[in-house]
Amino acid sequence: MSTADTGITVDEDGVRRQLADGTEESVTWAKLSEVAIRTTPEGPWKEDVFFLLVAEGGGGCAVPAGHPSADDLMSRLQSLPDFDNDAFIEAMTTVEDGLFVVWQRKK
Repeated sequence: MSTADTGITVDEDGVRRQLADGTEESVTWAKLSEVAIRTTPEGPWKEDVFFLLVAEGGGGCAVPAGHPSADDLMSRLQSLPDFDNDAFIEAMTTVEDGLFVVWQRKK
C-alpha cells in the first residue's frame, strides 16, 4: 500500500492531504493546536523535511516541505501569533533527525 500524496490543499478552512490509498489527513485552523517540523537525514534526493500539523484532541496532517503547497502553508504558519522563527530556521538548516516545535496554541 502506497502512502504517496495525490493532493494537498491549503485554504481558509485548513489543510487537507489526500493519500494514494484514499485516506485523508486534515486539520482546520480553528482546531490546530501545535505545529512541528520533522527532519530526517534522507535529503537531498528524498524528502527530508515535513510540517506536522496537530489537531486539538488528536489527528492532524503532515505536509512535505518540498510539495508545491508548502510555500502557501509556510506563509500561513508564520503569521500565527508567537510563531517561533528561530526554531523554524534551526529546523530548516538541520541535516539530522529532529523534531522542532515551532508553534503551540496558548491554553
